[in-house]
Amino acid sequence: HALVCYRVAHRLWQADRTGMAMYVQSTVSSKYAADIHPACEIKGGVYLSVGGGVVIGETARVGNDVTILQGVTLGGTGKEAGDRHPKVGDGVILHCGATVLGNLQVGRGAVITAKSIVTKPVPDLARVSGVPATVKSFRELAEEGFVDYEDEKDCGIDDL
Repeated sequence: HALVCYRVAHRLWQADRTGMAMYVQSTVSSKYAADIHPACEIKGGVYLSVGGGVVIGETARVGNDVTILQGVTLGGTGKEAGDRHPKVGDGVILHCGATVLGNLQVGRGAVITAKSIVTKPVPDLARVSGVPATVKSFRELAEEGFVDYEDEKDCGIDDL
């Protein structure tokens, strides 16, 4: 429910109805304990498990097919202005309690393990863990494992 309500608030934000968007966000935050700013960009296929304790900041971007588990934070460090939140690539998995801070890139297919605090960019297909998070290994996934949804042939539009 939190993700659907975010999408409504995001549309209101884009229509320059920021007051109403913030009201929807505030209501969702109190009911579902998910604080997702209406200005952030979340693409399709996102799996938001539980939603409790999830915080996504204003300038954050979340790619396609991202898994976000309980208690994930995509926030700023408090030391930056303007574009200050993470950019999460396609197919990323953010485990319970993972925290990604600052204007940094999390590469496609990366895995952020539970309770990790990420303060530096994460390469594609990397598994990061720890406080502060460091690369522990790389996933073995062919580049063909990623679908480019910008190409309408890949998403089945021609089949309809």
